[in-house]
Formats: sequence, structure tokens, C-alpha cells
Amino acid sequence: MKIGFIGLGIMGLPMARNLLAAGHELVVHNRSRAAVDALAAEGATAAQSPAEVAQQASVVLTMLPDGPDVEAVVLGENGVASGMSEGSLLVDMSSIAPATSRTLADALAERGATFLDAPVSGGEPGAIAGTLAFMVGGAAEDLERVREVLEVMGGSVTHVGPVGAGNIAKLANQAIVAVNIAVLGEAAVLARSAGVDPAAVLDAIRGGLAGSAVLEQKAQKMLGAEFAPGFRVDLHIKDLDNTLATGHASGASLPLTAAVREMMTALIAAGHGRDDHSALVTHHERLSGTTLAGDQPTSQSTAQKDLA
Repeated sequence: MKIGFIGLGIMGLPMARNLLAAGHELVVHNRSRAAVDALAAEGATAAQSPAEVAQQASVVLTMLPDGPDVEAVVLGENGVASGMSEGSLLVDMSSIAPATSRTLADALAERGATFLDAPVSGGEPGAIAGTLAFMVGGAAEDLERVREVLEVMGGSVTHVGPVGAGNIAKLANQAIVAVNIAVLGEAAVLARSAGVDPAAVLDAIRGGLAGSAVLEQKAQKMLGAEFAPGFRVDLHIKDLDNTLATGHASGASLPLTAAVREMMTALIAAGHGRDDHSALVTHHERLSGTTLAGDQPTSQSTAQKDLA
């Protein structure tokens, strides 16, 4: 299939490479040129604008940071919409507000084109490995047109419901991930503060009910203070803001999500906005006056002193 792909960042570039490796023709566009040139050297066709991508491919995939970025690429000057024709399909894999997805679907319907919101979970490792989880909103028949394409990039493709439902699922996912990362960091700092090796504690619990994909992917980053971004704090903040706004609009109370959002506010103030969201552990380290780095505990709890 000839596919348009717009948005070649941390996630988008390896996703596009997986499509090329599977034999698909790609027409690509990105705000910065380096990723476009890299894919062009690997066999993709470079386009000068989103409209040009849509003119050359009846299926266009977008992978962009936020709703305003998607709206600008789709509805702005030389946007995707201006290049689409009757029967074209836009699959937006960005994580954005469900209401924005519905606005885009309505705008494209006026041109006879259709829309799927298909956000993903799995981070950069999943994008590279082609094991992302796709959560899809839109018409089932539109999903079937591109299911095999999505399966090249993902290990699971789930139809959740009408347009917007995919992003509702992603917001739920992001709330769960945020709270999980926060309490993982909190637990590791508890171990260190109490005089026990946090690595040993996390290893001990990984096979039980507390084991999780978050533990497997983020614990080592926390223990080694290695926060190169797989998924940035500032992007997770965007998702949590969309989660809270959707909760407010629908009457859902989200106190845990709100609490972690405020922790991330503190991370921004501490200069961690572009770090991996596993940097949440530094918030707990500051509160406790300890650090996970090093072989020995940096502080000893009152309980440990009493035991001694």
C-alpha cells in the first residue's frame, strides 16, 4: 500500500521505518528535515507539505505531539484536508483530546474523507519493536482498510468505538501509567530510606501482583537516574490535562490523576520537562531527602534506627 506519514519524531520515525521494512511505499513529511532525509535515503518519497502527502496517498497517518499540531497539519494552509479526495482516510495516531478528534472527523467528512483516531501505547521501545498497542475510534470498516498496516507497527489493534473512543482509551491508559510510575518511584524511595536496596525490593515484587510493564520498563531508569526520553514529562502532562478536562466534562472524578499531574508540575519547575516520565522518582527523592543512585542508602529511617 502507498501510505502517507506525517510526524517523524521519537515514535513516528521507527514506526515509519517498520512500514518501509514491510514493503509499503511511503510518502513522508515532517517539520524538521533531517528525519525526512533519513527516510528518503531508505526509499521513502519526500513531500514538501501535508497537502502533497495527501495528494499522493489515499491513506495518511499522522503522529504528532498534541491536538493543535494535528489541527494545523490537517486543517491549516497546505494541510492534509486540502489534498484529500473522496474516499481518502486519515488515521491520526497522536494522543489528543477526543473532542479534537471529532472536530477533525467532521471537517474531513465534508470532503468525503474519513477519519480514525488510533493513539498508541508502548513508547519508543514499542515503536522500534513494532509491538505498540493501538486503540482505535471510528467506523469498523475504515479500520479494516488499514488493520494490516497498523499490525505492522503494533502487537494489538483494538476497535474501541466511534470517533473519539480511541483517545478516551488512551487517556485512561495514560492515567494508569502516570499513577503506576509515581507509586513505583515512591516505593523505591521508601526502600532506600528504610535502609534496604531498592533494586532488591523491586526484583522481589516483580513476579507478584505488583509486577507490571511499568516496573519492567522504568525501574532501571529510576535506579540509574537515566532519564533519556522514551516518553517525555511535558507530553505526559498534555495527556493528563486532556484526561482531567474530559473527566470534568463527563462528570468523572479523577483525584489520583490530578495528584500525579501536580507532581509533574513540580518536575517542570525542577527542569525535567523534556526528560522521561520515569523522572517522577526525583520528586519523591526531593521530598524524602534521599536518592536511589549509589550502592548504599543515603539516609536511614527512624524505624530502622529504632530496630538497631
